[in-house]
Amino acid sequence: MNTSTRQNNFNLVRLLLALLVLLSHAPEILDGNRSREILTRMFGSLSFGDLAVDGFFLLSGYLIVQSWESQPQAWPFLKKRLLRIYPGFIVATLVCAFAVGPLAAVPKTYFSELDVPVLVINMLFLQKPAVPAVFAGLHHDGINNSMWSISAEFTCYLGVLALGVTGALGRRRIWLALTVLAFASGAMARLSNVTIPGLRLAMLFLSGGAYYLYRDKIRMDSRFALAAAAAVVLCMFSWRVSELAVTSLGGYALLYAAGKRSPWLMQFNRLPDVSYGTYLYGWPIQKLLIWTIPAISPWSLFALSALCALLAGTISWYLVEAPALRLKGPRIRIAETAVTTVAQ
Repeated sequence: MNTSTRQNNFNLVRLLLALLVLLSHAPEILDGNRSREILTRMFGSLSFGDLAVDGFFLLSGYLIVQSWESQPQAWPFLKKRLLRIYPGFIVATLVCAFAVGPLAAVPKTYFSELDVPVLVINMLFLQKPAVPAVFAGLHHDGINNSMWSISAEFTCYLGVLALGVTGALGRRRIWLALTVLAFASGAMARLSNVTIPGLRLAMLFLSGGAYYLYRDKIRMDSRFALAAAAAVVLCMFSWRVSELAVTSLGGYALLYAAGKRSPWLMQFNRLPDVSYGTYLYGWPIQKLLIWTIPAISPWSLFALSALCALLAGTISWYLVEAPALRLKGPRIRIAETAVTTVAQ
């Protein structure tokens, strides 16, 4: 698979996954449940939001391991990860706390109750913005619940760093063993109807990294990709096996699509990478739209929020993310940055 700057569809896939989150959240935020979420109604297992999170962690595992292998040095690796995650996250937190919050509460009361030190601590630890109560009467508390996965993403980065500096990442069988262990644990947990915090995301990230480390042994073929995608669809009817199928077979299909050369699709790489900003601002934009237009339909909410989030993502890219990424230095190209995650 070719993951050079303009020889893949990773940017396009990232953006589509970000938009899937908005599509999934539109009815869920309105209703407080998934009764009208499209994929959940079809299969009764995963939502589009779940699927998008899975896709982002699979891609992230692949690209972050690639990033370490391309420059296996602790500080350059950590610097790249910090510059990719923190600037956009910090600005989005401040926008949520000082712009969105006052619009969704009584400004005078809101600012008197805002605990700035706690807000800063949460921001530094990549947690959701800690603000006073907002959007009274709407479903799902929180000014930006989508931010929950960013800390999990960064934890995975630190895991790669730890394995890299100890030399374990240089022996791919160790990574494979960790992947098999995580997958087996995930399978037992699913079959036992047990949820183990963090296991799902670790399993996905490890799977993506395994696909990269064993890329010389894995043949990417359109027929296999179609068969894998079809198998995932069939497994979607079962909650117990759906996540396992996405992690394994879905990873193959997704990475095939992301790495497939297509002159037409690769033109998308000329555009700015707005997926991270689209994700960061999607939730508060949807909440504000519902706050302003209570009778809005899920489809209208998705369409309007997608347009607004794309605009916010574009502004974030040009004013925050791209300038920060240029601090990486001349050896690192912006297109080689980490995949950003979205959350449900």
